[in-house]
Amino acid sequence: MSHDTGADVDELLTMSRPELDRLFRAGHPGETPRGEGRGTVLTARGARVSKAVAALARLLAWQGKVFDRDGGGLRNRVTPFGIRAIRANVYQDESLLDGGECIVLDYSRTSLVAHWIRDEIRQVGPHLYLGIVYWGRRRILNFSLHFAGPNT
Repeated sequence: MSHDTGADVDELLTMSRPELDRLFRAGHPGETPRGEGRGTVLTARGARVSKAVAALARLLAWQGKVFDRDGGGLRNRVTPFGIRAIRANVYQDESLLDGGECIVLDYSRTSLVAHWIRDEIRQVGPHLYLGIVYWGRRRILNFSLHFAGPNT
């Protein structure tokens, strides 16, 4: 039985934080992604504002994440040039949101600039993951990662 909700990135951009939380809770860890995921910042501020912020963030700062072939780590694609930087360890653990299983993107031992950041992701659609960014234990924003095809 699939746990995918069928959500897509455009739909995620229209959701409020409570709606994103409900979707995250309904998601499942899925397989650890492999390869490049296109990132979208989700501000939960309404479709028009969210789409503008997401486009600006992708253009200037963050394009997504590139997961290692073995699934044990990743690098973020940052700057307008898509430089691969800001490494994280990747593993399954309990979510800070609800205690359920999720995939953790942990920067605490891999990055000087982001050592206080922890991302959590769950699969919410085919090739689509919904993420939460924490600064320590404080939530700061949501994001999505969309992969072009099977995570093989």
